[in-house]
Amino acid sequence: MVAESSVLQLILEASPLVQGIFLVLLTASISSWAVILQKRQALRRAEGTAERFEAEFWAGGNLADLYRRFDETEGMGLERIFRAGFQAFTRMRKHSDAPPAALVEAAQRAMRVSLSREVDRTERHLQLLATVGSVSPYVGLFGTVWGIMNAFRALAGQQQAGLATVAPGIAEALIATALGLFAAIPAVVAYNHYANRTERLANRYEAFVEEFTGILERHSHAAGPSPAQ
Repeated sequence: MVAESSVLQLILEASPLVQGIFLVLLTASISSWAVILQKRQALRRAEGTAERFEAEFWAGGNLADLYRRFDETEGMGLERIFRAGFQAFTRMRKHSDAPPAALVEAAQRAMRVSLSREVDRTERHLQLLATVGSVSPYVGLFGTVWGIMNAFRALAGQQQAGLATVAPGIAEALIATALGLFAAIPAVVAYNHYANRTERLANRYEAFVEEFTGILERHSHAAGPSPAQ
């Protein structure tokens, strides 16, 4: 408790510039933790949805029935990609005499657009973690340099210098370093972890687009607007 009080006292007695640096680093740390918790929940949900959809999709049911079921909900990830591709395929086959290759191309184009949107959603706010992880140590280092400069200025104004003279400046310098690392380390670890999971999820989406395109190619010559898997 005494140590915590002394650290708080040092922060309150620090120079205005160093206090501003403390505030910037604290804000960056809070923001990065908010993103970390939000991305954890969002990626867990996206991965769970993808697993459930793939299990249902590859169960061998009728694609038109599957489309109608998912068309009633907003869905996410693979559900949206499937819905975009199937909708483009059936709509074009109903209302035009386009050749089979054009049908498949329209479906694949719609799925690619939907895939890009889904990947963009999963990558949202990751750049904040990268920025906090790369910039925070330098912001903390700036506070460190400024604190050391204050310590030397206090030392220069004394005829008999002791540890008590330079201690406040050195202490605020070290606190700035610690806060910079406190903000940066979780952000860097979380960014690497979530970027890897996001890339795996994007590869999963890409694989589904290719597989579903193959299914549509096999059924592009079949009669009727609703292909069955």
